[in-house]
Amino acid sequence: MKRLIFLLFAFSAVGLYAQNPDDLDRDRSKYATYSFSKDDQYKVEVPYETVKVKQPKGRKVKNVIFMIGDGTGLTQWSVGWVANGGALNIDQMPVAGYSRTYATDKLITDSCAGGTALANGRKTKYGYIGLGPDGEKVESNLQYGKRVKGMKTGVAVTCRINDATPADFCIYGPTRKDEEGLALQYLDADVDFISGGGTHFWNQRSDGRNLIEEMKAKGYTFVDELDDIADAEGDRFLGLYDEYDLKPALDRGPILMESTMKAIEMLDNKKGFFLMVEGSQIDDWAHRNKVGYMCEELFDFDKVIGAVLKWAEKDGRTLVVVTADHNTGGLTLLKGSIEDREVKVHFSTKGHDGIVVPVFAFGPGAENFAGVHDNAEIGQIVRKLMK
Repeated sequence: MKRLIFLLFAFSAVGLYAQNPDDLDRDRSKYATYSFSKDDQYKVEVPYETVKVKQPKGRKVKNVIFMIGDGTGLTQWSVGWVANGGALNIDQMPVAGYSRTYATDKLITDSCAGGTALANGRKTKYGYIGLGPDGEKVESNLQYGKRVKGMKTGVAVTCRINDATPADFCIYGPTRKDEEGLALQYLDADVDFISGGGTHFWNQRSDGRNLIEEMKAKGYTFVDELDDIADAEGDRFLGLYDEYDLKPALDRGPILMESTMKAIEMLDNKKGFFLMVEGSQIDDWAHRNKVGYMCEELFDFDKVIGAVLKWAEKDGRTLVVVTADHNTGGLTLLKGSIEDREVKVHFSTKGHDGIVVPVFAFGPGAENFAGVHDNAEIGQIVRKLMK
């Protein structure tokens, strides 16, 4: 009987993954070697070193690097801090505040509405991408920077590039489900640097079009391997590294780090740039209630924060903002050890929750983000500082 139950479970699991290739991409057996045996416990064997930076003295904002840890609330950062031995790069940001994330029509938001408020300073309905609550298009800060300031622009994420958060900054739509339609909009979005996943919606489309070739014809350098990012040349960059979302952090390598630093290199110019960077899969693994996977995604994101802060410190005219679109998982830190770098947690939900999320800021204008804000206010403050 036990063998029969096991076989039924195995066949059910195979059927589930066959229907959800993106889930298959995110779940690699390699993690069995990294102490992922229990979903509510995690121990870091070797912590990574964190940076030390000083707040620049200048007050003029030339560049904006807006960083979103999808689904990353106070407890995700707290769990990561303990698991890395009591140190994170986020600790170096001198200003902290809070953001309330509710949508206009729902208390518990999603990445579409939550990201849109951060991107353009307007609250909107659940599921809306770059649209106001009445369905009207609203210009994002990234788009404003390009149109008004002549800034170069970019997005670097670990999800498919046509997913909610990158789309919130670059394109528009009433639903995230129109994935082919959202990908198509990037042809006319005029974004200089694009990095993430989702080739399925670019060159395996139902309309037969190959958007990658069309983007190359528009002058974009196309990259699909980690090793090719650093040496990519040209003024415009398109990096797509997986059919759906990128692989989990320990499998994909430092794609977010390499693409972020390449974006800074390519976008830096006299008129400035606006770059949005997202640690997308922190949210995914909080949804799945798997703390080990979640921690590794958070560490990947925090390492990028450290590199960005070091660059911004030297530049002196770059505003760095780190926040979240919402909180995910109802996570609680139950016990652990800073010295032993281990945690035990509890997830109360597999969905989003309505708890305030932190806002961290560094660079000129950072002091404006202290205190308690509505999420749309974060976008409004960024716009004001860009003027």
